[in-house]
Amino acid sequence: MFHTVLIANRGEIALRIIRTLRRLGVRSVAVHSDADAGAPHAREADVAVRLAGGYLDIEAIVEAAAATGAQAVHPGYGFLAENTAFARRCAEAGLVFVGPPAEAIEAMGDKIRAKETVAAAGVPVVPGAAEPADDLLTADIGFPALIKPSAGGGGKGMVLVRSAAELPDALASARRTAAAAFGDATLLIERFVENPRHIEIQVLADAHGNVIHLGERECSLQRRHQKIIEEAPSPLLDPGTRGRMGAAAVEAARSVGYVGAGTVEFIVQGATADYYFMEMNTRLQVEHPVTEMVTGLDLVELQLRVAAGERLPLTQDEVRLRGHAVEARVYAEDPARGFLPTGGRILTLHEPGASGPEGIPGRGVSGVAGTPDASGGSGISGAGAPEIPEISASPMVRVDSGIAVGGRVGSDYDPMLSKVIAWGPDRASALRTLDGALAATTVLGVTTNVAFLRALVTHPEVVAGDLDTGLVERRLDELVPGAATPEDVLAAAALLLQHERVPAGPAGPWDVPDGWRPGSPAAWTTWRLESRDGVAEIAVRGLPASGAEVRLPAHEGEDGDRILRARLERDGSGLLVTLDGVRRRYTAARDGDTVWLGRDGDTWSLTRHHLGDPGDRAGAAGAGDGVVRSPMPGTVLLVKVSAGERVEQGQPLVIVEAMKMEHTVTAPVAGTVAELPVRAGQAVDMDAVLAVVGPEES
Repeated sequence: MFHTVLIANRGEIALRIIRTLRRLGVRSVAVHSDADAGAPHAREADVAVRLAGGYLDIEAIVEAAAATGAQAVHPGYGFLAENTAFARRCAEAGLVFVGPPAEAIEAMGDKIRAKETVAAAGVPVVPGAAEPADDLLTADIGFPALIKPSAGGGGKGMVLVRSAAELPDALASARRTAAAAFGDATLLIERFVENPRHIEIQVLADAHGNVIHLGERECSLQRRHQKIIEEAPSPLLDPGTRGRMGAAAVEAARSVGYVGAGTVEFIVQGATADYYFMEMNTRLQVEHPVTEMVTGLDLVELQLRVAAGERLPLTQDEVRLRGHAVEARVYAEDPARGFLPTGGRILTLHEPGASGPEGIPGRGVSGVAGTPDASGGSGISGAGAPEIPEISASPMVRVDSGIAVGGRVGSDYDPMLSKVIAWGPDRASALRTLDGALAATTVLGVTTNVAFLRALVTHPEVVAGDLDTGLVERRLDELVPGAATPEDVLAAAALLLQHERVPAGPAGPWDVPDGWRPGSPAAWTTWRLESRDGVAEIAVRGLPASGAEVRLPAHEGEDGDRILRARLERDGSGLLVTLDGVRRRYTAARDGDTVWLGRDGDTWSLTRHHLGDPGDRAGAAGAGDGVVRSPMPGTVLLVKVSAGERVEQGQPLVIVEAMKMEHTVTAPVAGTVAELPVRAGQAVDMDAVLAVVGPEES
């Protein structure tokens, strides 16, 4: 085994690799950009090296490995994990690349070449056409069709087209994304399988010719071709189909001389279970924990041992799948705004369960806390079959996370913050355990998709295992939380603001801001609070800690405002708020004039507007005044108009790109572009002004 390994990555995957290295007694070296100088992975590693050029600077990474005495480089996923130039440069520098040979990455990284290679090995493929040999505008494969960048991955640049009329614009968008993201604008187009399931097979291969698979993962729950929920095993496959797909994946890996851990992805027709090769990811997958949970194997450890020249420690017949595991990806995004990326500083963080691979059942670990068993064994001996103890019937939770309180989430990197993984003896218990773990997950300061994930894992079709890649889009109205902020949340925020006005030290009766006046009832204090659905006025009188009243606006059809008895109590880092005898618990944090509240996996931000403020943000930037704001933090990809140009309502003005998606911002009114303060390549924050359109009458 190596004595020092450099991790050419960041965030949760870097921390996950560090934990396995630490368990194996291997020294870890982290690299970090300037933005990540204080990041958890840089703090947790034994050594951390600054990269002036960021995580794509191949020469700087090689130099960091040489300077720290690293023998091997683990690329994680993303960044340089599937970069053939990086793999070759490591070999030139005498470093072991913890991944497949550069030739295998090259063969499978080009989707066109990959399809040709596996088809020759007898693996079924989807009908399609590819550049440069074919003209994609005239390709006769039928519609709907899916456009893909040949050099791409992770769903970036993929566009679904349902008619020939959509094809020219879709090709232009996909080509632009492919060139910017991968440096290669080559595209392919494939017949789109209606209501497909996305099922992938985990493969492992060593340098001695041994190739096995560890079963499948169901990854059908997606939005914009990005996976959200993954599980193992698939509720669709029977043992026979699993065996055939596994054998096809093994042959696909053999066809390119694969070594290491990889994933062969298939598109599967749900009605017939017919399967077609889609692509191979020549790296560790984001969703690898669900395979670890059902096999009891540490895939990172296996990667390291294979890279060090060892044989695989088990044969195909010795692979055993136990129980069921489901993973949910926690993203910094707002489902209510079309899953646009969000950002901000993490004020409060609570993550349930064990952290990292200590939570792999059967790896010499028991229980949620990750306590080693008496033998202290890893479950992988390095020679011969691993001794995997029986898995307890008790459900368990694992969290792979890369964030910490005080950290800032921006648009520099992927919006995934963490992964919550649940294991149970059967699928139903695993889903229930995951829902409970998500309910206990709180991130304040950044809007996340946790409430959406809870709605998804409890949706009847998901519970029944009736999945396909279009389910999320079809059921979006049921899955995305309503825009209206609950009244109890508004009341809790107003009570907290009122409570924090009370002096911390001793005060005379005239100094307590309870609204009391001689000879008259206590006066009301009105708090104007802006939430995601507008501005509300909530009035409070009295002292929340000893008993107060809250006045809420009347419901439609009611004669007057409603007055509720209220009380607020501190409970550690949280709040207990009682309204007319009903008590609820919240996690709370303040960021200037903004109050963040969390409950049961959902979060709300409520910004205080002082009396005399001109109005709420939404009103100041509504469609009527022509102010156009960025819907997400990102980079201006394209400015499609000029200052002084006349535009029609709905005409594209600016394209903003962030985190694998383009968003076209359009003119809210017809008129003239009065202001255009941005340019292509400029970084912008959420709600930054992109343009101002003066209405025609002006």
